[in-house]
Amino acid sequence: MGFNIPSITPELLLMQEPMQNVITLPYGKAPPYHIQAPSWRHLLKLMVRMRTSRIEASIEAMALKQEELKLRAVVQFVRGHHLSTKWRTILYLTLDYPVPQGQAGSWKYVNGDVNTLPYSYNLSSLPALLRDGADSSIAKSYTIPLTAKTPYPTLPITLPNMALYLQSALDESRKAINDSSSGMRKLAQLVDSCYPEDVAAYEESDLPERKGVRYRLRKVFGKKENRERGGNEDVYELITPFVPDEQG
Repeated sequence: MGFNIPSITPELLLMQEPMQNVITLPYGKAPPYHIQAPSWRHLLKLMVRMRTSRIEASIEAMALKQEELKLRAVVQFVRGHHLSTKWRTILYLTLDYPVPQGQAGSWKYVNGDVNTLPYSYNLSSLPALLRDGADSSIAKSYTIPLTAKTPYPTLPITLPNMALYLQSALDESRKAINDSSSGMRKLAQLVDSCYPEDVAAYEESDLPERKGVRYRLRKVFGKKENRERGGNEDVYELITPFVPDEQG
């Protein structure tokens, strides 16, 4: 995890450094921050367990913007080569950045297209697999759009609340599974095709709407958290599969 290019190694390596308690994002020209996990489910589990960790804007960013700063998230599913059946989940994060007036093709950044990277992602160099947001046989991406039920997150945000945001985006995608007009169904299709073994955990037929996203997260993970565990023990199984990067 970090601002560097994600490392897609043949085998996942153990993290040697502790997880960051505070992820600080700059405003403007900076590469996206990324978090890599073995699967979508692992990503959400990690975030839910990291109760004291949060994402926030840098001091410089807050000084530049005298208003609430929003987060723009892109989810990518990547595999090492086209014959591999093991897909990684990578979450990219930047601060939202307004499209300048007169920007060529500005419409594509504000129409909710899930295949177009947010404008903030064009302010610096991107990993080759993410560039242009184009899908390939080894990488497929989804830009989480703005909706009434899933607005852009306001910073600061804790990692557990970020997990709720991602689950809400998946819930909306599942509800649009039969709608080909907006592209919103793409996230659910990618999660199911990359991780077919987890499909049963994401079925919503028995998840009442009134229970909300938190209830659905508990159903996905299958059991209550062990309150007797804590600290490093509480996140051990979630941290160890992650790939270490220079930013720790």
